[in-house]
Amino acid sequence: MVIKRFPARSRAAAAYLAARLKRAGQVTVELLLVLPVFMLLLFFIMEMGNLGFHTILAHHCAYEMARVGSLVAGPNAGNISSGSDKSRADEKMGKVLAKMFPNTPGVKVESSILQTLKDPQSEQMGEDLLVTLTYPATLVFPGSSHVLADPPKQARKKKIIVKVRMPIEKPFYK
Repeated sequence: MVIKRFPARSRAAAAYLAARLKRAGQVTVELLLVLPVFMLLLFFIMEMGNLGFHTILAHHCAYEMARVGSLVAGPNAGNISSGSDKSRADEKMGKVLAKMFPNTPGVKVESSILQTLKDPQSEQMGEDLLVTLTYPATLVFPGSSHVLADPPKQARKKKIIVKVRMPIEKPFYK
């Protein structure tokens, strides 16, 4: 007569292995459900950093163009009564824009001259140059253009508009 022994340990081990095989499929399914959400969140955070970089770049360029334009828009040294020369400032800002963004189409700069308060010391009206820079930032990470892009979404562009106001330099003559 042959006696078969099945110790309690081996039955427990067999039950453990069966449960482990059942859980292996569960981990795979959980990974497939969580991974796309995690990747979209990661790409969204990286895209926000990219937009932050482009925003800082656009603000710096608009400030530099307003500074250049306000110095050029002032009155000529030979003709003090001529007031501000906006066309000269627009021409100079266009040249600066071409140097700042040589390979970026769609970047536009506009300017206007605004009257401010009268300066009590020189008794002249003050003027400010308002520079508006329109900068189309390209979105680079997948999935973020569905949320962040301006229409049409397929272009994957986000328009950044920056306005900078700079006083026009005028000499003081008494």
